[in-house]
Amino acid sequence: MSVDQTVPAAVEARGWGWRHASRIAWALRDVSFRIEPGERVLVLGASGAGKSTLLHGLAGVLGGEEEGESAGDLLVDGASAVATRGRSGLVLQDPDSQVILARAGDDVAFGCENLGVPRTEIWTRVAAALDAVGLDVPLDHPTKALSGGQKQRLALAGMLAMRPGLVLLDEPTANLDPAGVIEVRDAVERMLEAQPATLVVVEHRLDVWLPLITRVIVIGAGGVVADGPPREVLQREGSRLATDGVWVPGWPPRMPSPPASRAGETLLSARELSVARVKGNPVATGIDLEVHAGEALAITGPNGTGKSTLGLTLAGLLVPSRGEVVASSALADGAGPSPIRWTSRDLLTRIGMVFQEPEHQLLAKTVRDELAVGPRALGMTEDEIAARSEELLARLRLTPLAAANPYTLSGGEKRRLTVAAAIATRPRVLMLDEPTFGQDSRTWAELVAMLAALRDEGSAVVTITHDGEVARALHAARFELGGPA
Repeated sequence: MSVDQTVPAAVEARGWGWRHASRIAWALRDVSFRIEPGERVLVLGASGAGKSTLLHGLAGVLGGEEEGESAGDLLVDGASAVATRGRSGLVLQDPDSQVILARAGDDVAFGCENLGVPRTEIWTRVAAALDAVGLDVPLDHPTKALSGGQKQRLALAGMLAMRPGLVLLDEPTANLDPAGVIEVRDAVERMLEAQPATLVVVEHRLDVWLPLITRVIVIGAGGVVADGPPREVLQREGSRLATDGVWVPGWPPRMPSPPASRAGETLLSARELSVARVKGNPVATGIDLEVHAGEALAITGPNGTGKSTLGLTLAGLLVPSRGEVVASSALADGAGPSPIRWTSRDLLTRIGMVFQEPEHQLLAKTVRDELAVGPRALGMTEDEIAARSEELLARLRLTPLAAANPYTLSGGEKRRLTVAAAIATRPRVLMLDEPTFGQDSRTWAELVAMLAALRDEGSAVVTITHDGEVARALHAARFELGGPA
């Protein structure tokens, strides 16, 4: 089929399942459904239910027998999904893993080039795709200088430019600001109107997609546990789905109690601070803020304004472009006032950082060993390490995955693991970049409760987030970042 004759694809699963080679349990089992050409389907399920695995299977990119074991059939247009890869366009949960080339325009054009689209048409498609997702950057803009949310738009633009018959979106709005969420949803809708395709989207929160989708499929331990029109599924199964962790409108998650006492002493402060991802090119300037013991602080603002860069600078991992970050004597405890000069061992008990991309800080071969990295560097005994690790595994629902390779976890599971690894060394200041992405309502509530407990124990909890519910749940002070002055 030529690239100009793309039509919506038909999708069918017949008792399909998948188990990664390093995992004992199957990620999915006995999944059966049929999606007609042009349907718009939202796939729901608890964190770790196998939603991302399903999308990877439909895209034909799960790997061969050396990667894992499959059962049943997964078909696109009646043929194996592996044999029809060119019919599918996939946007991954982690857009950073999809950035291929150094310049934004080249990256968007990459898929079209591989499909053999005429060169004269490629750049028309690239410009239209970038405009559709609201990524207003020059074609030669360095991809390394994009924020996480901008990379998400870039990945979506690359998929849109390919004009696939099957569009697969894995939490495409996870790291976007509220305006960006609607913008991406609307961009997908405009794309489907201009170039009809079958849509399968995975999201934990379904409210933003309800105006666009025509069907909901819920997957769980027993395969497909609910399937039908959105309103019908939510009315019939809403209570049970909410109990299982699905974000159902009208069924809010549990919230922690307000802080028991006022904020304590200042632990960290920024003075006339400018921050930059690329030296000499500040993304935010004139920042003055304080981080207090026993307080939660939420750093908010639109995508691309420098929130993640600010977090890394406050955490002593990036050199300030201008101004300074100063640690109090209580936090420094003899290490000196400037966190950027601290050793990695100094940082362990003082400032913990959870990156926006979990893969950037995974170090060990198993989940249990990942939790032991920090405590072991501090010289804790193996008995102490084991006790602390087992507690964190249990609290964040990771115990069944203790022996798994961290890279085989779902996005939400990886996020909980990196939060647990940072907490394992019990730092006085905990900095978390989008700590709740990829979480179902149940794991979201458990994660927020743990952060609230750390706050009440006297730690400072700093969240960089687009999730307004996190700030409200933690009764956080807010610092709104708007970018360069």
